[in-house]
Amino acid sequence: MTPSETVLSALSAQTIELPSWAFGNSGTRFKVFGQPGTARNPFEKVSDAATVHRFTGLAPRVSLHIPWDRVEDYAALSAHAADSGVRIGAVNSNLFQDDDYRLGSLTHPDPLVRKKAIAHHAECVEVMRATGSTDLKLWLPDGTNYAGQDDIRARQDRLAESLSEIYALLDPDMRLLLEYKFFEPYFYTTDVPDWGTSLLHCLALGDRAQVVLDTGHHAPNTNIEFIVVQLLRAGRLGAFDFNSRNYADDDLIVGAADPFQLFRIMNEIVGNDALSGQGVNFMLDQCHNIEPKIQGQIRSVLNVQEATARALLVDRTALREAQAAGDVLGAHQVLVDAFTADVRPLLAGFREARGLPVDPFAAYRASGHDQHLAATRVGGEQASWGA
Repeated sequence: MTPSETVLSALSAQTIELPSWAFGNSGTRFKVFGQPGTARNPFEKVSDAATVHRFTGLAPRVSLHIPWDRVEDYAALSAHAADSGVRIGAVNSNLFQDDDYRLGSLTHPDPLVRKKAIAHHAECVEVMRATGSTDLKLWLPDGTNYAGQDDIRARQDRLAESLSEIYALLDPDMRLLLEYKFFEPYFYTTDVPDWGTSLLHCLALGDRAQVVLDTGHHAPNTNIEFIVVQLLRAGRLGAFDFNSRNYADDDLIVGAADPFQLFRIMNEIVGNDALSGQGVNFMLDQCHNIEPKIQGQIRSVLNVQEATARALLVDRTALREAQAAGDVLGAHQVLVDAFTADVRPLLAGFREARGLPVDPFAAYRASGHDQHLAATRVGGEQASWGA
């Protein structure tokens, strides 16, 4: 195959999962800015995710968040997704909004609070069974603010025990995806602050426990692509949460702050044959606070697709030869050449051949769909992050 044919073949298998919470009203800890036409319930969130997929062909799954996406009939929600052309992806638990979790959830000193947190995950597993989901995604906000507030080792022991109980709830075809975060909402210790801690717990649990890498959850100047490689070597990179950050966990559109970083990450994914077939679930985790919801998601998946196309254009033979020869600048130039390539004509042809808009973002903006939603979705307010 020609280089272009190789790129197009690889891109045809790429999919990116969308977060339901991106389509609800969300904001910072200071303010939630409502927008006309925002989804008012989980069914409308799924419909909005399906709209992104219809324009891009890239997003056939949508993650749920419990309790934000609780419904009386999950089979009906799953059927609605199928009728809309998408399906339910990962189910995300919530351990950060109950008063009982002030001192922790899965790591809380009180066994009754830990039992409550584990029971919540049992509910999430039931949602998975009803919707056909196979991924239980867990972000643990637990931590401490002051030295001496709690015993650090004891919290890790409690976490290991709690995770073991949750892991035992899973069906054989289900995975537990354990996310990590450098800090927030607690600032002295975070109980799962980094990929090493997440990996250690996953290794102890079993093969179906995998690490989630959120691109916004690291200390400044962390080399994220290095972490990608290490987790791939261990066979434990279960999922990405794509977003972009300037300072901390900013939840900006992926690739907005540092497109070269996104390219470097995708370069390692492509170079290690992990774009498909190794079980890595590529997801978005973003809350669009001031930008239009559906447009923000379309722009995001297109950014990932463009970064992937550039990574697929890297001349691997020339790169290996330069590396073997110790040609530092030559090897770097191979990556720069791919990063600066204009892949828009290639992607335009790729989309046209699949019956998609040549420019999905422009096509959506011209469609009048935002205006239609604003006119038809009146009243109601869907709870989401920061709401």
